[in-house]
Amino acid sequence: MAVSINTHGHHAFSSEFDADRPFELRGTITKIEWINPHSWVHVAVVLDDGSIQPWMMEGGTPNTLLRGGLTRKVLQPGTEIIVRGYQSKDPDCEPMCRGSGRDITFADGRRIFMGSSGTGAPRDGADPREGN
Repeated sequence: MAVSINTHGHHAFSSEFDADRPFELRGTITKIEWINPHSWVHVAVVLDDGSIQPWMMEGGTPNTLLRGGLTRKVLQPGTEIIVRGYQSKDPDCEPMCRGSGRDITFADGRRIFMGSSGTGAPRDGADPREGN
């Protein structure tokens, strides 16, 4: 009898993302994936030429997002946000750009940490638990 099991491995920040390639993007949430070990926030970014560039930003675990205040009620498709983070080491953007999201800013000015700590992500002040 053969058994097939799908698994998602947890990885260090530096294995997929580039600390020397920070970004700040304004866009509209198109989809949220509440999966372990990392959640994904999909955002449509309007470029200067009017075209849409899809991005997917990795966040912390669903539990980390929920404890930080990023709930299903807050993260709704159609919500305009600004995301700060770091681009993937694969800058190809095919079929979409990927990044590690550090925080989300909402239209009312609220900024909420969306990343995960202890995985080698840069100490950039986004995580309120970093200290000084």
